[in-house]
Amino acid sequence: MTLSNMDMQSSIADELVAFANRLAQDNPDADPWEIADGLLSGAVHWWLYANAPCSDPACQDCETIRTAELRMKTLQELVREMAETSEYYHSPNDENVAHA
Repeated sequence: MTLSNMDMQSSIADELVAFANRLAQDNPDADPWEIADGLLSGAVHWWLYANAPCSDPACQDCETIRTAELRMKTLQELVREMAETSEYYHSPNDENVAHA
């Protein structure tokens, strides 16, 4: 049985969060930001590798990733969308949160 794209993305995200939690648990003195930055760095490297354009300059599938600048734009839009739909996007400690 193969996973749908959404199921695969969700499964990968769950695995990555579990991995980060294991890293944090196994390294209690580690800074969570360092763990997060390392995971993000790896994810960005992999995304750029996986989204390199093919050798056909007229390929319609590669139109939005044909240059490094277009890949960055696509990646930034994707990150913004993922962040804004995350349950962790807003924090109770955000400076712009209204407090009663």
